[in-house]
Amino acid sequence: MDLSIIIVNYNVKHFLEQCLHSVFKAINGIKAEVFVVDNNSVDGSVSLVNEKFKDVILIQNTVNTGFSVANNQAIKLAHGKYVLLLNPDTVVQEDTFVKCLEFMDARFDAGGLGIKMLDGKGNFLPESKRGLPTPAVAFYKIFGLAKLFPNSKKFGQYHLSFLDKNKNHQVDVLSGAYMLMRKEALDKVGLLDETFFMYGEDIDLSYRITKGGYKNYYFAGSSIIHYKGESTKKSSVNYVFVFYKAMAIFAKKHFSQSHAATFNILIHFAIYIRAFVAILARFVKQWFFPGVDFVLILLGLYFCKTIYEVKFKLYPNFYSQEILKLFFPLYTLIWMFFTYFFGGYDTPLKLKNILKGILYGMAFILVVYSLLPNYYRFSRALILIGSFSTFIIYVTTRIIYNSLKLQSFRFFSSTTVNKIAIVGSDKEFMRVNNLISQTQLKANFIGFISVDTTSKLKNHIGNFNQIAEVISIHNINELIFCAQDVSSQQIIDNMATMVGKGVDFKIAPPESLSIIGSNSIDNAGELYVIDVNNVGKPENVRKKRLLDIVISFLLIILSPVAIWFQKNKLQFLKNSFSVFFGTFTWVGYGKQTRKDLPYVKPSVIVPTAEGEDASAVNKAYFNYAKNYLIESDLKLIFKNFSLLGS
Repeated sequence: MDLSIIIVNYNVKHFLEQCLHSVFKAINGIKAEVFVVDNNSVDGSVSLVNEKFKDVILIQNTVNTGFSVANNQAIKLAHGKYVLLLNPDTVVQEDTFVKCLEFMDARFDAGGLGIKMLDGKGNFLPESKRGLPTPAVAFYKIFGLAKLFPNSKKFGQYHLSFLDKNKNHQVDVLSGAYMLMRKEALDKVGLLDETFFMYGEDIDLSYRITKGGYKNYYFAGSSIIHYKGESTKKSSVNYVFVFYKAMAIFAKKHFSQSHAATFNILIHFAIYIRAFVAILARFVKQWFFPGVDFVLILLGLYFCKTIYEVKFKLYPNFYSQEILKLFFPLYTLIWMFFTYFFGGYDTPLKLKNILKGILYGMAFILVVYSLLPNYYRFSRALILIGSFSTFIIYVTTRIIYNSLKLQSFRFFSSTTVNKIAIVGSDKEFMRVNNLISQTQLKANFIGFISVDTTSKLKNHIGNFNQIAEVISIHNINELIFCAQDVSSQQIIDNMATMVGKGVDFKIAPPESLSIIGSNSIDNAGELYVIDVNNVGKPENVRKKRLLDIVISFLLIILSPVAIWFQKNKLQFLKNSFSVFFGTFTWVGYGKQTRKDLPYVKPSVIVPTAEGEDASAVNKAYFNYAKNYLIESDLKLIFKNFSLLGS
């Protein structure tokens, strides 16, 4: 056996499918075995492997064991001369394995090999080659010197950015996304250290390979796509803690006590700095601009009140200050709530949504106003004037934000795909085009680039060897490659030659309902699936959140009675407050994260019955996610009322 390929999967079914298609093309002519270790996925990954990839050796875990443990499970069963650890969010070329094995066979001192990796837009990923993160190297990385001076041999050691990415090099550290190792070396230095749950284990093993007398190499003779970002968000606080904790474990294990202590201080300093930046960024994104709105609308109300008093009431402070202090902030919050509910804070920005929200907010205030005692009815005119003032403030601030090119306040969406070209055969074009038509994706143009010269479809705009000209003439900004007809090597070559031309790339695996791609090395890969009224749409997110608040509020108020219907009474109260404050939602996918479906917060109950098999559960989640209705949540909450404390 020449090669044992090991893929650890956790809830990335569609990426795994695409990866396996490319892997089985690449092992043609090689004596190889393919392992998939599934870490208790709930997205149907296991069913996919069983149904479509019969030759895969599947190891099905009942818990998420982490990266190291899962890989070790398969390594212990591997028979290959070489062992490859491969991420599921990768695509390999047809000749990648052949070239890598030839390179390793020619160098008996080679213990490990990494490869040139590209992101979903064809950009080179710097982590393809890395140096050992000593305290000095970590310092240069943490404090930005590596980024400022990438060509410096002193400061650029973390990503070895001073080395030519198009040439082979000896390196210190291999990336866990593609880590080819000689089995003999593994037998000598040991398997992955299971102290590392995620991150750091590739650095640790790479270092032990070099300490064992072998060399690690970066191989530029082939390249792969690594979508990256599927497991975590790199800017999240959680990622910062997990990643730097792994670095601290590595330092403690391999460096001297003094160096480890220095490294540990650096690591903790970096954690606090990065965590502070992440929290600050989240605060600015979520609360800064609404806070500015609140202050400006409130000031606008007081300004309108002052002018109105002087012009029409003939003297200042005509209205009771005590009443105004109560009602003006309340009015402001009502206008902001209705503006949010009607999409006034969505991207792209639509002024009609803001106007609609303010008008409904004004109507709500006037209705409540009419029901108040006479003492509290101080002026309908101020409500009308305040509504107009609020609209003017919203419009003015949004024009300013838009002129500053703030992404969340764009009047026109910069992410909407206008012109798409599908590359493949007539049959695959029809299939993929039909798939796109069933999504919420809006495209002004969908053309067909054929892999041969015989196509007579009316959408035909060129042949495969004319891709560059077609993109230029038709202003194509997205290419979808049909993997059934276009090789991975052709896809990657085209991506590499079109970097910087504003073209996004996606791949449609054969016989799949998914189209996968990624526009940024820091963002999760994009996924087009059949999408009717998905739960992740902004209006549905608002509706679902409003429902959660109302239901939670009622349950808290009625808890003295409702609690007696619950199996777990204390947990029922805890869940009610957790949902009310937005930590949980009442209905969703349970406590698991579903990366193949629109995001939903961890939920108390699920749209499935207890004891259903994985296939039925996955189907129920898919149906719930793609066509969300408030009525469905209400029915499920009522039906599972006794389980709200689960």
